[in-house]
Formats: sequence, C-alpha cells, structure tokens
Amino acid sequence: MDSNSSSVDNALKNDSISAHRRRKGKIETIGKVAVEGAKDLSMYYTPGVAYVCLEINKDKELSYEYTNRANSIAIVTDGTRILGLGNIGPEAGMPVMEGKALLLKKFGGVDATPIAVASTDEQEIIKFIRMIAPTYGAINLEDLETPKAINVLKALEADLPIPIFHDDSYGTGIVAYAGLKNALKLVGKRLGQVKIVINGAGSAGYGISKLLYFAGARNIITCDREGAIYKGRGSHMNTVKEEIADYTNKGMVKGSLAELARGADVLIGVSSKGEFTTEIIRSMAEKPIVFALANPDPEITYDDARAAGVEIVATGVSGVPNQVNNMVAFPGVFRGLLDTRSSRMSMEMMVVAGDAIAKTVKKSQLSRDYIVPDFNDKKMAIKATANVAEAVAEAAVKTGVARLQVDPADVKANFLAMVKRYNKIEKYVSKLD
Repeated sequence: MDSNSSSVDNALKNDSISAHRRRKGKIETIGKVAVEGAKDLSMYYTPGVAYVCLEINKDKELSYEYTNRANSIAIVTDGTRILGLGNIGPEAGMPVMEGKALLLKKFGGVDATPIAVASTDEQEIIKFIRMIAPTYGAINLEDLETPKAINVLKALEADLPIPIFHDDSYGTGIVAYAGLKNALKLVGKRLGQVKIVINGAGSAGYGISKLLYFAGARNIITCDREGAIYKGRGSHMNTVKEEIADYTNKGMVKGSLAELARGADVLIGVSSKGEFTTEIIRSMAEKPIVFALANPDPEITYDDARAAGVEIVATGVSGVPNQVNNMVAFPGVFRGLLDTRSSRMSMEMMVVAGDAIAKTVKKSQLSRDYIVPDFNDKKMAIKATANVAEAVAEAAVKTGVARLQVDPADVKANFLAMVKRYNKIEKYVSKLD
C-alpha cells in the first residue's frame, strides 16, 4: 500500500468513525401517523387497538393488512463472518446490519430491523428466527460463517411460510450472474459452452455455482484451498461442498487452481487477496473474463488483471469499473417478495432477477467497463430496483409462491411512486423509460 492510499484510508477511517459516533448509528424508527390528542391515543393504542388485535386473532394473515409486517424484514447475523473481517462478534457486526437496513429503505422502501444474535450455535439461531418470524414478511441472513449459514437457510426454508434470503449466496449469485451474462455477450461466448472455474467454496461460491448451473452453465469447477471439489473427495469436505459436488465437475477433474484455470473462459474468485496470479490469468482461454470478488482486497486488482490480458474484469471494489455489489440486487428482490407476499425465495426468482439487472444496462451502454448498473447513478439504481422488483413479482406469481395475485407492472409502478415520496427525485423517475 502506497502512502497516498494509506492517507485516503486513514481519512475514510476517521470520517466514518466520527459520523457514526455523532449520529449514534444510521437508522431510526418513526411513526406513520400523528398522535395529537385523546382520540388518536384511543384509536392507535388503547382501547381501540384491541379491536385490531381481535381481528388478527381470527385470521393471522390480517397481520399483513393491519401492521407493518407487509413491508418489514429482519436482518439477522451472529457476527461470525462480517465483511472480510471474520468472526468479530454480533456487536461489532451491527454497523454493517444498520448499513444494510439504510440501503433497503433508501433504494427499496423496505423497513428492516438489524438483529445481532448472541449465539453462534446453529440450532439456537434457527430456533430464534422461527420465534421472531410472525413479526416479519421476510428474513435476511447476513454474514454467518459457512457451512452454518447454508444449514440455517435450508432449515428455515423448509418450515417457515416467509422468504429466507441469504445475502452472501443469493445476493452475490444474482449480481455475479447478471454481470457474467453481459460479459459473455461482449466476448461472443455462451453460458452453456464456457468453462467456468470458481475459487472459493463458502456461501458466495456455493450461491454462484448453484445459480449459474440453474441458469444453464454446465462446465463448472469449484475449488477450495485443497484444489478441485468433486464427488467422492475424501478430505476437507462439508455439507456445502458435498452439494456443490452434486452438480459441478461432472468429469471429476482434480488439481490445483493453477491447473484448473488452464483454458478456462471464466475465472470467479470469492476467496482472498492475491489468489489470481499473472501466470494463472495468462493460461486462460482467449478473451478471458475474471471476476475477483474478494473483499476488501480482490484476488487480483483491476489494473493488474487488465495488464495480464483479461478482456473483462469485475471486482467487489468501489472506485473501479464493474463493481459486483449485492446492493444491485437486494432492494428489488425484497420489494418483489413483499409486494406479492411470497412464501419463499426460488431459483427461478434469482435467475429472472439477474436477467433484469443485466437488461438494465442497455446495449448502447454495455462495454468492457460497464456490465452491471452503477448504483452511484441514481437513475440506474432506481431503474435496476424497479426492473428486479417487477421480474421477481412475475416469477412469484407464475411459480405459485405468491399469496397475493398482483400485476407485476403494478409492483414496478408502486415502487416508482414510493421513490417519489421517499427520495424526492421525481426528475430521475420521470425520465425512466
């Protein structure tokens, strides 16, 4: 790290700490109605609220009509896998959860409650989320270590009647798929024909490999520190890697990352800094695509990858082209889930969400340095969220998980109207086509 980047980091550190301390965090709770006298008190609290309680007691679904449940989610973490910082505990993870809640409100109009759980036990976390589920329309699992995160996800999906969204696998998978779809257009290759190597078998690697396979990729090899993952590998396996082995690496190819990357069309990293060397890059196929998504430091920097001959580079880093950021996906996904009152999140929803993100970048905008919408551009952020919400809503209705039969076009229109109210940016909305 040079002196200039160090001074920038120090300035950001000081500014961020100061801003969080001054405001005591980033979110607050405010009411929707005014309480200005006895009539308001009796209507919104006691005794009037008792009548509402009795109506819900007769039909629990009315909790969506008479409370904020229809627009409310919980963001749950145990603090074991916060950003690239690792297991720093639930209290230290709260600033990230608050940030997620802030972005959900800003870009999706969704009310989110950050919840840091004082347990790292898988079964306790499952039990806790089951107990709070009646409060929320959906649950967002955030920054739990693997394989626990996937085990919790699967257990909750099996028995809760609300969607469970795991950001590290579902969110990363959706945006990576969207970016790859556009990148393949630019290099003239097809998803079903390319060789894809994924380095990293945690939650993100699991989510990306599963979604790409569901979307049509058939030559995927996922690897970890021990090398290629394949069915029957005897060591360093877990439930997540066993599932990965069920649908990837059908040829049971063995070898290290360097060996696997030879002739690969696509190399995706969700691992750690420095994993992608110049030698590895130069062994890839013609017009290689590299997604180096490790945070905060990618497997290879944007500049080094381009210098090594990569045709299209994406990272998780801001300030360089093609940032693959979950923020592009989750506001629209939750908007679509909540507005259809969906009972679950499906692979079909994830594919159409990725397709919607990819299509948000018009053909005239698409270039090697612009393959996913840039959320620093408010117009693109709103357009991406609106497109994803509509696509998810349509998939929910078609696949039968929607408990409200809504017109997906209305979901999009209602979101754009909400943007006008919440963000005061009518000038951007009016120009959307």
